[in-house]
Amino acid sequence: MLRSVAAIALDNVGSFELGILSEVFGLDRSGRGTGVPHFDFRLATDVPGEVRTSSGYSIRVDAGLDAVRDADLVVMAPFGRWKPEPTPAPEPVLQALRDAHDRGAWVLSVCTGAFALAEAGLLDGKKATTHWLNSHQLASLYPLVEVDEDVLYVQAGNVVTSAGTAAGIDAALHLVRLELGAKAAAAIARDMVVPPHRDGGQAQYIDRPVSAAGVGTLEDLLVWIASHLEQAHSVTALAARENMSPRTFARRFKSETGTTPGAWINAQRVLRAQELLEDSELTVEEVARAAGFGQAVLLRHHFNREVGISPAAYRRVFRGRADRLGKGGGSRYALHPAQPAPRSQPAPR
Repeated sequence: MLRSVAAIALDNVGSFELGILSEVFGLDRSGRGTGVPHFDFRLATDVPGEVRTSSGYSIRVDAGLDAVRDADLVVMAPFGRWKPEPTPAPEPVLQALRDAHDRGAWVLSVCTGAFALAEAGLLDGKKATTHWLNSHQLASLYPLVEVDEDVLYVQAGNVVTSAGTAAGIDAALHLVRLELGAKAAAAIARDMVVPPHRDGGQAQYIDRPVSAAGVGTLEDLLVWIASHLEQAHSVTALAARENMSPRTFARRFKSETGTTPGAWINAQRVLRAQELLEDSELTVEEVARAAGFGQAVLLRHHFNREVGISPAAYRRVFRGRADRLGKGGGSRYALHPAQPAPRSQPAPR
Protein backbone atom coordinates (compact mmCIF):
# COMPACT_ATOMS: atom_id res chain seq x y z
CA MET A 1 0.00 0.00 0.00
CA LEU A 2 1.38 3.40 -0.97
CA ARG A 3 1.11 5.62 2.10
CA SER A 4 4.57 7.04 2.86
CA VAL A 5 6.89 8.70 0.35
CA ALA A 6 10.46 9.81 1.01
CA ALA A 7 12.23 12.01 -1.54
CA ILE A 8 16.03 12.27 -1.28
CA ALA A 9 17.32 15.78 -1.94
CA LEU A 10 21.07 16.31 -2.29
CA ASP A 11 23.15 19.39 -3.09
CA ASN A 12 22.00 21.16 -6.27
CA VAL A 13 18.72 19.25 -6.26
CA GLY A 14 16.41 19.82 -9.21
CA SER A 15 13.88 22.38 -7.99
CA PHE A 16 11.21 21.62 -10.60
CA GLU A 17 11.47 17.87 -10.14
CA LEU A 18 11.29 18.27 -6.37
CA GLY A 19 8.22 20.45 -6.89
CA ILE A 20 6.59 17.69 -8.94
CA LEU A 21 7.02 15.21 -6.11
CA SER A 22 5.68 17.71 -3.59
CA GLU A 23 2.65 18.39 -5.79
CA VAL A 24 1.77 14.72 -6.34
CA PHE A 25 2.50 13.38 -2.88
CA GLY A 26 2.80 16.40 -0.59
CA LEU A 27 -0.71 17.87 -0.87
CA ASP A 28 -3.52 16.46 1.26
CA ARG A 29 -6.29 15.37 -1.14
CA SER A 30 -7.96 12.95 1.26
CA GLY A 31 -11.58 13.35 2.19
CA ARG A 32 -12.76 14.02 -1.37
CA GLY A 33 -13.99 10.50 -2.07
CA THR A 34 -11.44 9.97 -4.83
CA GLY A 35 -9.39 7.24 -3.17
CA VAL A 36 -6.38 9.52 -2.70
CA PRO A 37 -5.00 9.15 0.83
CA HIS A 38 -3.04 11.69 2.83
CA PHE A 39 0.51 10.65 1.98
CA ASP A 40 3.18 10.83 4.64
CA PHE A 41 5.55 12.86 2.45
CA ARG A 42 9.09 13.45 3.68
CA LEU A 43 12.20 15.16 2.39
CA ALA A 44 15.46 13.52 3.42
CA THR A 45 19.14 14.19 2.83
CA ASP A 46 22.48 12.75 3.85
CA VAL A 47 23.47 15.76 5.98
CA PRO A 48 20.40 17.59 7.36
CA GLY A 49 20.38 21.35 6.99
CA GLU A 50 20.57 23.76 4.07
CA VAL A 51 20.36 22.11 0.64
CA ARG A 52 21.01 24.18 -2.48
CA THR A 53 18.64 23.81 -5.43
CA SER A 54 19.44 23.98 -9.12
CA SER A 55 17.60 27.30 -9.28
CA GLY A 56 20.03 29.04 -6.93
CA TYR A 57 18.02 29.18 -3.72
CA SER A 58 18.34 26.86 -0.75
CA ILE A 59 15.81 24.82 1.18
CA ARG A 60 16.07 23.39 4.66
CA VAL A 61 15.84 19.62 4.97
CA ASP A 62 15.70 18.55 8.59
CA ALA A 63 15.38 14.79 8.12
CA GLY A 64 18.34 12.49 7.57
CA LEU A 65 18.32 9.14 5.80
CA ASP A 66 16.52 7.53 8.74
CA ALA A 67 13.35 8.95 7.18
CA VAL A 68 13.86 6.67 4.18
CA ARG A 69 14.02 3.38 6.06
CA ASP A 70 10.29 2.63 6.33
CA ALA A 71 8.93 4.55 3.32
CA ASP A 72 6.69 2.72 0.85
CA LEU A 73 8.21 4.76 -1.98
CA VAL A 74 11.74 6.19 -2.07
CA VAL A 75 12.43 8.79 -4.76
CA MET A 76 15.84 9.88 -5.98
CA ALA A 77 15.57 13.44 -7.24
CA PRO A 78 18.16 14.77 -9.71
CA PHE A 79 21.10 16.55 -8.13
CA GLY A 80 24.67 17.74 -8.65
CA ARG A 81 26.47 18.58 -11.89
CA TRP A 82 26.77 16.57 -15.10
CA LYS A 83 29.80 17.94 -16.98
CA PRO A 84 32.23 16.48 -17.55
CA GLU A 85 31.17 13.69 -15.16
CA PRO A 86 28.09 13.32 -12.96
CA THR A 87 28.38 14.13 -9.28
CA PRO A 88 28.58 10.80 -7.40
CA ALA A 89 25.96 10.08 -4.75
CA PRO A 90 27.29 9.59 -1.20
CA GLU A 91 27.60 5.95 -0.21
CA PRO A 92 25.00 6.25 2.61
CA VAL A 93 22.48 7.38 -0.01
CA LEU A 94 23.36 4.48 -2.29
CA GLN A 95 22.93 2.06 0.61
CA ALA A 96 19.57 3.60 1.51
CA LEU A 97 18.43 3.00 -2.07
CA ARG A 98 19.67 -0.61 -1.98
CA ASP A 99 17.95 -1.23 1.36
CA ALA A 100 14.66 0.18 0.07
CA HIS A 101 14.85 -2.05 -2.99
CA ASP A 102 15.73 -5.13 -0.98
CA ARG A 103 12.81 -4.73 1.41
CA GLY A 104 10.37 -4.42 -1.51
CA ALA A 105 9.64 -0.70 -1.41
CA TRP A 106 9.11 1.16 -4.65
CA VAL A 107 12.21 3.01 -5.82
CA LEU A 108 11.71 5.85 -8.30
CA SER A 109 14.20 8.13 -10.01
CA VAL A 110 13.23 11.40 -11.67
CA CYS A 111 15.32 12.64 -14.59
CA THR A 112 19.05 12.19 -13.90
CA GLY A 113 18.35 10.67 -10.50
CA ALA A 114 18.68 7.42 -12.50
CA PHE A 115 22.48 7.76 -12.26
CA ALA A 116 22.31 7.20 -8.51
CA LEU A 117 20.14 4.11 -9.01
CA ALA A 118 22.62 2.81 -11.56
CA GLU A 119 25.54 3.55 -9.23
CA ALA A 120 23.74 1.61 -6.50
CA GLY A 121 23.47 -1.38 -8.83
CA LEU A 122 19.67 -1.34 -8.95
CA LEU A 123 19.53 -1.04 -12.75
CA ASP A 124 21.97 -3.80 -13.70
CA GLY A 125 20.41 -6.04 -16.33
CA LYS A 126 17.28 -3.89 -16.47
CA LYS A 127 15.73 -1.39 -18.83
CA ALA A 128 15.86 2.19 -17.63
CA THR A 129 15.57 5.74 -18.86
CA THR A 130 16.68 9.25 -18.01
CA HIS A 131 16.68 12.67 -19.65
CA TRP A 132 17.49 12.23 -23.34
CA LEU A 133 20.40 14.65 -23.03
CA ASN A 134 22.06 12.27 -20.57
CA SER A 135 20.98 8.89 -21.91
CA HIS A 136 24.19 8.17 -23.83
CA GLN A 137 26.25 9.13 -20.78
CA LEU A 138 24.23 6.76 -18.60
CA ALA A 139 24.69 3.93 -21.11
CA SER A 140 28.42 4.61 -21.36
CA LEU A 141 29.07 4.75 -17.63
CA TYR A 142 26.85 1.78 -16.78
CA PRO A 143 27.01 -0.75 -19.65
CA LEU A 144 24.92 -3.30 -17.73
CA VAL A 145 21.92 -0.96 -17.94
CA GLU A 146 19.71 -1.16 -21.03
CA VAL A 147 18.99 2.54 -21.59
CA ASP A 148 15.95 3.56 -23.61
CA GLU A 149 15.81 7.28 -24.35
CA ASP A 150 12.52 7.11 -26.28
CA VAL A 151 10.18 6.55 -23.34
CA LEU A 152 8.61 8.59 -20.58
CA TYR A 153 9.29 5.99 -17.90
CA VAL A 154 10.21 2.35 -17.42
CA GLN A 155 9.08 -0.01 -14.68
CA ALA A 156 11.34 -2.97 -13.92
CA GLY A 157 9.98 -4.83 -10.91
CA ASN A 158 9.80 -2.39 -8.02
CA VAL A 159 12.15 0.11 -9.72
CA VAL A 160 10.81 2.92 -11.90
CA THR A 161 12.99 5.37 -13.82
CA SER A 162 11.54 8.41 -15.54
CA ALA A 163 12.82 10.59 -18.36
CA GLY A 164 13.55 14.29 -18.17
CA THR A 165 11.78 16.84 -16.02
CA ALA A 166 7.98 16.59 -16.47
CA ALA A 167 8.15 12.85 -17.17
CA GLY A 168 8.37 12.51 -13.40
CA ILE A 169 4.67 13.36 -13.34
CA ASP A 170 3.89 10.43 -15.62
CA ALA A 171 5.95 8.03 -13.53
CA ALA A 172 4.45 9.23 -10.25
CA LEU A 173 0.90 8.93 -11.59
CA HIS A 174 1.77 5.47 -12.90
CA LEU A 175 2.63 4.37 -9.36
CA VAL A 176 -0.52 5.97 -7.98
CA ARG A 177 -2.56 4.09 -10.59
CA LEU A 178 -0.90 0.77 -9.73
CA GLU A 179 -1.33 1.16 -5.99
CA LEU A 180 -4.54 3.17 -5.65
CA GLY A 181 -6.36 2.80 -8.96
CA ALA A 182 -7.35 4.83 -12.01
CA LYS A 183 -9.75 7.07 -10.10
CA ALA A 184 -7.06 8.25 -7.67
CA ALA A 185 -4.55 8.90 -10.47
CA ALA A 186 -7.17 10.82 -12.45
CA ALA A 187 -8.06 12.93 -9.39
CA ILE A 188 -4.45 13.98 -8.86
CA ALA A 189 -3.98 14.63 -12.58
CA ARG A 190 -7.12 16.78 -12.65
CA ASP A 191 -5.79 18.89 -9.78
CA MET A 192 -2.50 19.32 -11.63
CA VAL A 193 -4.22 20.02 -14.97
CA VAL A 194 -2.28 17.24 -16.71
CA PRO A 195 -3.36 14.04 -18.50
CA PRO A 196 -3.59 10.99 -16.18
CA HIS A 197 -1.36 9.13 -18.63
CA ARG A 198 0.17 10.29 -21.85
CA ASP A 199 0.03 8.27 -25.03
CA GLY A 200 2.22 5.22 -25.18
CA GLY A 201 3.38 2.01 -26.71
CA GLN A 202 3.64 -1.34 -24.96
CA ALA A 203 2.22 -1.48 -21.43
CA GLN A 204 5.25 -0.52 -19.29
CA TYR A 205 7.07 1.47 -21.97
CA ILE A 206 5.33 4.75 -22.70
CA ASP A 207 6.46 6.57 -25.83
CA ARG A 208 6.77 10.36 -25.84
CA PRO A 209 3.95 12.03 -27.76
CA VAL A 210 4.62 15.08 -29.87
CA SER A 211 2.47 17.11 -27.51
CA ALA A 212 0.08 16.42 -24.65
CA ALA A 213 -3.58 16.02 -25.39
CA GLY A 214 -5.66 19.07 -24.69
CA VAL A 215 -2.97 21.37 -26.13
CA GLY A 216 -3.52 22.51 -29.70
CA THR A 217 -6.17 23.04 -32.28
CA LEU A 218 -8.07 19.80 -31.60
CA GLU A 219 -8.66 20.45 -27.89
CA ASP A 220 -12.43 20.95 -28.19
CA LEU A 221 -12.80 17.86 -30.34
CA LEU A 222 -10.85 15.71 -27.88
CA VAL A 223 -13.07 16.88 -25.05
CA TRP A 224 -16.15 16.12 -27.11
CA ILE A 225 -14.96 12.62 -28.05
CA ALA A 226 -14.15 11.81 -24.43
CA SER A 227 -17.71 12.71 -23.43
CA HIS A 228 -19.22 10.65 -26.27
CA LEU A 229 -17.21 7.44 -26.10
CA GLU A 230 -20.34 5.33 -26.50
CA GLN A 231 -20.72 6.60 -30.07
CA ALA A 232 -18.97 5.36 -33.21
CA HIS A 233 -16.28 7.77 -34.45
CA SER A 234 -14.91 7.42 -37.96
CA VAL A 235 -12.01 9.51 -39.22
CA THR A 236 -14.27 10.83 -41.97
CA ALA A 237 -16.93 12.01 -39.51
CA LEU A 238 -14.40 13.54 -37.12
CA ALA A 239 -12.62 15.30 -39.97
CA ALA A 240 -15.93 16.74 -41.12
CA ARG A 241 -16.54 18.19 -37.63
CA GLU A 242 -13.25 20.05 -37.98
CA ASN A 243 -13.81 21.01 -41.63
CA MET A 244 -10.72 19.09 -42.74
CA SER A 245 -10.04 16.37 -45.24
CA PRO A 246 -9.59 12.93 -43.62
CA ARG A 247 -5.90 12.92 -44.59
CA THR A 248 -5.21 16.35 -43.13
CA PHE A 249 -7.18 15.50 -40.00
CA ALA A 250 -5.31 12.24 -39.42
CA ARG A 251 -1.96 14.04 -39.80
CA ARG A 252 -3.03 16.85 -37.44
CA PHE A 253 -4.37 14.38 -34.89
CA LYS A 254 -1.10 12.43 -34.88
CA SER A 255 0.96 15.61 -34.47
CA GLU A 256 -1.08 16.77 -31.45
CA THR A 257 -1.65 13.49 -29.62
CA GLY A 258 1.19 11.30 -30.82
CA THR A 259 -1.11 8.56 -32.06
CA THR A 260 -3.96 7.76 -34.47
CA PRO A 261 -7.62 8.66 -33.82
CA GLY A 262 -8.59 4.99 -33.50
CA ALA A 263 -5.84 4.17 -31.03
CA TRP A 264 -6.56 7.30 -28.99
CA ILE A 265 -10.27 6.57 -28.77
CA ASN A 266 -9.76 2.91 -27.87
CA ALA A 267 -7.34 3.86 -25.10
CA GLN A 268 -9.84 6.43 -23.77
CA ARG A 269 -12.41 3.66 -23.70
CA VAL A 270 -10.04 1.38 -21.82
CA LEU A 271 -9.48 4.13 -19.25
CA ARG A 272 -13.23 4.57 -18.88
CA ALA A 273 -13.62 0.80 -18.50
CA GLN A 274 -10.97 0.77 -15.76
CA GLU A 275 -12.88 3.40 -13.81
CA LEU A 276 -16.18 1.53 -14.21
CA LEU A 277 -14.64 -1.79 -13.20
CA GLU A 278 -13.28 -0.18 -10.04
CA ASP A 279 -16.25 1.94 -9.00
CA SER A 280 -19.46 0.45 -10.43
CA GLU A 281 -21.48 -2.73 -10.13
CA LEU A 282 -21.95 -3.01 -13.89
CA THR A 283 -21.31 -6.40 -15.47
CA VAL A 284 -18.43 -6.72 -17.94
CA GLU A 285 -20.97 -6.66 -20.78
CA GLU A 286 -22.50 -3.44 -19.41
CA VAL A 287 -19.05 -1.90 -18.93
CA ALA A 288 -18.27 -2.72 -22.56
CA ARG A 289 -21.36 -0.83 -23.72
CA ALA A 290 -20.86 2.12 -21.38
CA ALA A 291 -17.21 2.49 -22.41
CA GLY A 292 -18.06 2.39 -26.10
CA PHE A 293 -16.83 -1.06 -27.09
CA GLY A 294 -20.34 -2.39 -27.60
CA GLN A 295 -19.54 -6.02 -26.85
CA ALA A 296 -17.63 -7.71 -24.05
CA VAL A 297 -15.43 -9.57 -26.54
CA LEU A 298 -14.12 -6.28 -27.92
CA LEU A 299 -13.58 -4.89 -24.43
CA ARG A 300 -11.60 -8.00 -23.47
CA HIS A 301 -9.47 -7.77 -26.61
CA HIS A 302 -8.52 -4.12 -26.19
CA PHE A 303 -8.28 -4.32 -22.39
CA ASN A 304 -5.88 -7.26 -22.53
CA ARG A 305 -3.77 -5.54 -25.16
CA GLU A 306 -3.58 -2.23 -23.27
CA VAL A 307 -3.50 -3.36 -19.64
CA GLY A 308 -2.15 -6.90 -19.86
CA ILE A 309 -4.92 -8.70 -17.94
CA SER A 310 -8.62 -9.36 -18.46
CA PRO A 311 -11.34 -6.95 -17.27
CA ALA A 312 -12.54 -9.52 -14.75
CA ALA A 313 -9.05 -10.01 -13.33
CA TYR A 314 -8.53 -6.25 -13.15
CA ARG A 315 -11.78 -5.86 -11.21
CA ARG A 316 -10.77 -8.58 -8.74
CA VAL A 317 -7.38 -6.97 -8.14
CA PHE A 318 -8.59 -3.42 -7.69
CA ARG A 319 -11.77 -4.28 -5.81
CA GLY A 320 -9.61 -6.28 -3.41
CA ARG A 321 -7.18 -3.38 -3.17
CA ALA A 322 -9.98 -0.96 -2.34
CA ASP A 323 -11.28 -3.24 0.40
CA ARG A 324 -7.81 -3.67 1.88
CA LEU A 325 -7.19 0.07 1.90
CA GLY A 326 -10.10 0.41 4.28
CA LYS A 327 -8.70 -2.31 6.54
CA GLY A 328 -5.09 -1.18 6.57
CA GLY A 329 -3.77 -4.26 4.82
CA GLY A 330 -2.75 -5.33 1.34
CA SER A 331 0.26 -6.28 -0.70
CA ARG A 332 3.01 -4.11 -2.12
CA TYR A 333 1.82 -4.44 -5.72
CA ALA A 334 -1.65 -3.74 -7.05
CA LEU A 335 -0.66 -5.99 -9.96
CA HIS A 336 2.00 -8.65 -9.98
CA PRO A 337 5.24 -6.86 -10.95
CA ALA A 338 5.84 -9.31 -13.80
CA GLN A 339 2.57 -8.31 -15.47
CA PRO A 340 2.29 -5.34 -17.82
CA ALA A 341 1.26 -2.19 -16.03
CA PRO A 342 -1.99 -0.38 -16.88
CA ARG A 343 -1.75 2.56 -19.22
CA SER A 344 -4.07 4.76 -21.15
CA GLN A 345 -4.21 7.63 -23.57
CA PRO A 346 -4.39 11.14 -22.10
CA ALA A 347 -7.84 12.21 -21.00
CA PRO A 348 -8.57 15.73 -22.19
CA ARG A 349 -9.56 18.18 -19.51
